[in-house]
Amino acid sequence: MNRPLIPQDIRPPFGRYSHGVEAPAGSRFLFTSGQLGISSDDSVPDSIEEQAEICFENIRSILAAGGMELSDIVRLNAFVTKREDMRRYMNVRDRFVTDPLPASTLYIVTGFTRPEFLVEIEAVAAKVD
Repeated sequence: MNRPLIPQDIRPPFGRYSHGVEAPAGSRFLFTSGQLGISSDDSVPDSIEEQAEICFENIRSILAAGGMELSDIVRLNAFVTKREDMRRYMNVRDRFVTDPLPASTLYIVTGFTRPEFLVEIEAVAAKVD
């Protein structure tokens, strides 16, 4: 099982994530591309919450295709276009991340390939078969 690392001699994480995650020897890794908040019918919801949900559901599908689950995620990188959307993104993330909590980084960016995209999320998962 992946082991979260939260050293007691540094500041605790700002949210539901680990400072680091150790994957056991012999783990198989799966890397997703960044997922945008666009549905399979090409619709893009207006809210960051709905877009983030699509991103995480896409990640869940990619992981399933590789024989993994959300609990196998060891690292998340998320990119949002508005600082004021950080908390809304994190609320959605917190519904999808499970123990052991992954390492996570959140970036504020100026935009994506299309102006209606508000969030992009990529994941790294590890699992011993």
